[in-house]
Amino acid sequence: MDRLSVTTPFGRRPMSLALVRGQIRSSGIKAGKTVDKWKVLRDVCEARTLLGVQDRALAVLNALLSFYPQGELAEGNDLVVFPSNAQLTHRANGIAGSTLRRCLAALVEAGLVSRKDSPNGKRYARKDGEGGIEEAYGFDLAPLLARSEELAGLAQEVAAERRRFLIAKERVSLCRRDVRKLITAAIEEGASGDWGHAEDMFVALIARIPRRPSLKDLLAIADEMTLLHEEVVNMLDDNAISENMASNDGLSEQHIQNSNPESFNELEPSSEKEQDEKPRAKSGAKPKGVQPFPLEMVLRACPEIKPFGPDGVVSSWRDLMMAAVTVRSMLAVSPSAYEEACEVMGPATAASVVACMYERSGHINSPGGYLRDLTNRARRGEFSLGPMLMALLRGAPTSNLASAS
Repeated sequence: MDRLSVTTPFGRRPMSLALVRGQIRSSGIKAGKTVDKWKVLRDVCEARTLLGVQDRALAVLNALLSFYPQGELAEGNDLVVFPSNAQLTHRANGIAGSTLRRCLAALVEAGLVSRKDSPNGKRYARKDGEGGIEEAYGFDLAPLLARSEELAGLAQEVAAERRRFLIAKERVSLCRRDVRKLITAAIEEGASGDWGHAEDMFVALIARIPRRPSLKDLLAIADEMTLLHEEVVNMLDDNAISENMASNDGLSEQHIQNSNPESFNELEPSSEKEQDEKPRAKSGAKPKGVQPFPLEMVLRACPEIKPFGPDGVVSSWRDLMMAAVTVRSMLAVSPSAYEEACEVMGPATAASVVACMYERSGHINSPGGYLRDLTNRARRGEFSLGPMLMALLRGAPTSNLASAS
């Protein structure tokens, strides 16, 4: 590397170590490296928020590149352009002189171009006897060539972040529409359930959406909206089951009334043993399996369980179940209590419940008794994982989880 390639600015403009590092990096470009100058500009435009560059500065950078005659920036070529302020103003859509100077300083500060000032601070080129440029003073475009891979990576990162933002926004919009219409239909058709409370939760969630939400804001709202959607669907499902049972009871009663009275005794149990066995079979039947929520949502609500997965990572439901076994022993929950929870709730949901308990373990006096109580409620069909996750996502204390579930 030619140490003389590190230069200082003319006049009162200060020198900084960042400018020195940028010039050293630009002088160490790999031999033979080339890059399309307009592709680099597109990458810079895409990554402008990460680079801290405004739109007007990008217009000035576009003007500077237009003064470079070749379509590609290449190592070994003189990458210095030397337009006057008047020429730059013309190609930058008539930008004001003071704004032009600020934009040039911003491009230098961002490490996208560097200054190569002449002894008197003017921009010009000295030509040799054959008319070729021997030495040029102005703005060096070498940093764009040196950082081309980095700029491309930043552009891809911004594009991926924008895609995640759009997906989260779509998720919130779709879930918001579904919940709104489901609650409205339930209220208008007189479905049983606490729809006033569901309406209040929905309105509160909508009110929390900022005017300009970030990705983090959208993900949090999407998680809580998904949980509310799940609760609304469960309430409608319970309502449908109740109506179906009422309908079946009506049909059974009609069947009995229309049957031959002489055959009534055939419907009675033949012994007291059968009479005792029927209620036990009904109470001991397994409830409908509770489907687990997305693993990502569970981990967002319960991040403390992640280090107990294999190799300190929880990346699948199997990992979460293995971590739950470890955490279960730390909470002093007996194996029988956890096995019963797995049998009634399902292994994934039981592991999620243990993760929720560990997240707020300091607020639970008897984790074993707490888990058995939740298991009994699940057996009766009175437990849902959604409110527990929602309470944790909102930062509510675990003492409220039992009432929420």
